[in-house]
Amino acid sequence: MEKFAKDKKSALKAIRKGDTVVVISGSRKEKHGKPALRGQRGKVLFVMRDKQRAIVEGLNLIKRHTRRSQLNPNGAIIEREGTIHISNLMRAELYDARQKKKEAAK
Repeated sequence: MEKFAKDKKSALKAIRKGDTVVVISGSRKEKHGKPALRGQRGKVLFVMRDKQRAIVEGLNLIKRHTRRSQLNPNGAIIEREGTIHISNLMRAELYDARQKKKEAAK
């Protein structure tokens, strides 16, 4: 298995588009009926290497209010995925291996 290196460039190589990832930490807590992000899984749709952020399918949904236009004559509230910092993500294979190792130690 590939280890995470301390420098930014090699750490960014760890998470790529199409990988299944698990959220290992984050600022969003459980409130207003929305579950916390920690422990949720999703597929990486896009990685912004310069900002060190990723867009994960179905996670960190935000509501975007749009103006009236020809596409939306009355305006609309569009729900889409927001970005998550890559330090808060871990590839699912590594996460599962770590959980299995913890269970075996008990």
